[in-house]
Amino acid sequence: MRSHLDQLAKIYGVGLTRPSPQNVEVPITDTTKRKILAALGVEIDPRRNKAASRPAAKRSVNKIIPKSFLPSFLEGKRVWGISLQLYELRSTRNWGIGDFEDLVEILSLAGDLGADFVGLNPLHAPFLADPDRCSPYEPSNRQMLNPLYIAVDKIKGFETCPELDARLDELRRADLINYFGVAEVKLLVLRDLWKKFQASTGDLTNERHDFETFVQHGGETLRRHALFETLSSFMGKQGQGTGWNSWPAEYQRVDSIEVSEFAGEHKDAIGFHMWLQWLAHRQMMIAAKAALDAGLRIGLYLDLAVGEAIDGSATWSDRDAYISDATVGSPPDPFATDGQDWHLAAFHPAAIAQGKQAPFRRMLSSAMRYAGAVRIDHAAALRRLFLVPTECAPDKGAYVNYPQDELLQILSETSKKFRCLVIGEDLGMLPEGLQEDLTEARVLSYRILSYERDKEGFKPASVYPRLSLACISTHDHQTLSGWWRGANIQARLEHGIIPSDVTKAHAKERRHEREDLMVALEDAETHPPAQFPPATARDSELDHLVISAHQFIAKTSSVLAAVRLADMTGEDRPTNIPGTSDSYPNWRPKLSVNLDRLASLPLLLKISEVMLKERPRTGRK
Repeated sequence: MRSHLDQLAKIYGVGLTRPSPQNVEVPITDTTKRKILAALGVEIDPRRNKAASRPAAKRSVNKIIPKSFLPSFLEGKRVWGISLQLYELRSTRNWGIGDFEDLVEILSLAGDLGADFVGLNPLHAPFLADPDRCSPYEPSNRQMLNPLYIAVDKIKGFETCPELDARLDELRRADLINYFGVAEVKLLVLRDLWKKFQASTGDLTNERHDFETFVQHGGETLRRHALFETLSSFMGKQGQGTGWNSWPAEYQRVDSIEVSEFAGEHKDAIGFHMWLQWLAHRQMMIAAKAALDAGLRIGLYLDLAVGEAIDGSATWSDRDAYISDATVGSPPDPFATDGQDWHLAAFHPAAIAQGKQAPFRRMLSSAMRYAGAVRIDHAAALRRLFLVPTECAPDKGAYVNYPQDELLQILSETSKKFRCLVIGEDLGMLPEGLQEDLTEARVLSYRILSYERDKEGFKPASVYPRLSLACISTHDHQTLSGWWRGANIQARLEHGIIPSDVTKAHAKERRHEREDLMVALEDAETHPPAQFPPATARDSELDHLVISAHQFIAKTSSVLAAVRLADMTGEDRPTNIPGTSDSYPNWRPKLSVNLDRLASLPLLLKISEVMLKERPRTGRK
């Protein structure tokens, strides 16, 4: 039986080993093999003649790898941009959460500073009926936009009142984003505007025609998402939960008679949710044009989550496109010794690249139509994903192969269609040869300063690959000041992510890292502080170091360099602490500075100056 199981695992691309925290390959159990094969729809009984799943695609060793789009002006130039979380923006006009109008303003500022792109967190659709499920990396549907980013005050027909102004002022002043409050007030006003839109005549006639065209082009994908949102709200109010896997069985399938009857009875609500997607689309198009008008040669740089919520719109709308009974995660490693289960649904490897409207192509197109660049979160998924069987610990998971050749072909075709360059987050444990394949495919590598070390210390700026994006920190990291103080190490201890003995080892290593960073900055002639800053230094005392480190990033060979807005404003709180849920308010902290004050921040201006000095914006694309 073991040989039969192993043979099936090989046929369907299930890895027979996984890594351990000690970097040793350990065999997966027969139980894991059975569970993963069953999740793939494979019939294990050898007496059966036919499996429910297609065998894993074989990679062609000598096949020419298709190349993704790369703007011609980047062949001889290096550029820089600003990365941020859209929701974190504070302004005097938004409704307690950064929105698409704030994005237009930040794009204008970026243009004035000499940047060529603005990078954003995933803008995928969340659960509107459960707004506290706010992680942009666990969306309900990656093909749809987040209506909470709609700038409601920019919609025709909007009128305010004293009661609304008071509520909005309260939401703006909150130190953390009140997602429930934001959703409540926005949806209340938007429903009123929807009624006005439906009853409108005259100057809104063209807009109504535009909306109808949008609905027609959105087709069944858009309708099913709107239907899900309507059902999710209805079921939530009935105490059945907002995710479909807790609904009565007859509502868990999109093609059931009961769902069809529900749709017929709630046409107005379904129309409302399609209208929200239209509004978000229109405002995103305005932002994309604003980027070009501001002189940004790349424009918007959008992030793509690696998966979707297991009980959301996407998995309900297109069940066969997703793996059942297993979720995306990662194997045990030194920073998460038990492994991780990200509780994300993954595309089925047999379905992801199939057909002219393949799921992977549709997902890419949904972002690329607005963007000049996209980042693929967890680029290893182009070849394999670590899947954790339902109700199992992460260390009981296994790797499953994906059709890399087909995915890179789709990536090439779609990026060229939309003239959108591609960045792959190629961090962590990567399969052998993947980085080389991605380089051949002109998918930019993702290089974070703190990760670019070897036995000799920090790698020199000159050895960073040209086809890469270099940055100091991301949404999963502390700012450079926080890193210098070891705040990320302390946070992992306080939240029970790593034990105290490992914390001590990491703290000791951080002392060496600080020394190595100063050496690297000196060797790069970025004029770091003459005196070694203490680990207890305040943010203001580390400004000189932060500027020097950004000059180092600017000096790298990387064709793109991204500066995190949180580093430019000196934020104390991290955006997200990976491995936490209720113990830290992930994805809720706002910036400490209002949007209208950013242009006068000394640290922001000095960082922009060093970036522009090394990467001047000359000419247009």
